[in-house]
Amino acid sequence: MFDFDGTLVDSQWAITRVMAEAFTGAGLPAPESAQVRRVIGLRLEAAIARLLPDGPDDGDSEEGDALTARLAADYREAFFRLHARPDFHEPLMSGVKNALEALDHPHVFLGIATGKGRRALTTSLERHGLSRYFVTLKTADDGPGKPHPQILQDAMAEFGVAPEDTLMVGDTTFDMALAVNAGARALGVSWGYHAPPDLLAAGAERVLDDFSDLTLALVGLEGVGLVDRT
Repeated sequence: MFDFDGTLVDSQWAITRVMAEAFTGAGLPAPESAQVRRVIGLRLEAAIARLLPDGPDDGDSEEGDALTARLAADYREAFFRLHARPDFHEPLMSGVKNALEALDHPHVFLGIATGKGRRALTTSLERHGLSRYFVTLKTADDGPGKPHPQILQDAMAEFGVAPEDTLMVGDTTFDMALAVNAGARALGVSWGYHAPPDLLAAGAERVLDDFSDLTLALVGLEGVGLVDRT
């Protein structure tokens, strides 16, 4: 199971730009890029709540909930407007397609577990020609956001795969915590939005510096004769 933003694609330019548009449109100061990077991977509403000037709402303020909902709606509209522009910038991370090709085998189920909504995810997958690699997509529309384990547990149940045979690959501590909470293995990547020491502290077995290091041996599939393909 792969995270999407920061793991497969470098989406920080688009996310930072759209978040700034949503906040300034509501008369709020635009969050700094570093602040936005720290919340990429969370459900949109949870990320926005952390970026509000007063910090996360305690859940009892109807006014705070309404503001978060408004900003989330404005963000989604702005995202799809930006995505349709010719200068839209969301490049694949280096080595992504080679890694997915190496993992393309009947004994291996590839999926995505993301804080993105399904519409945004499928739009991005189609843009990059990645849809064919993944047999399951778990998004913010399918259950509680990371680090709650439900979306990963649902993916494992869907294909009858045990937690010990499941590997979550991601760039944030939210991804690592998702894996730990679901009883799965966690693998971090260094090219994303959280620092490697933080990923290791959150439960990563190791942190990759290059997608070429993602071998099937790490997935625990030594016995199916696929390691030479990597």
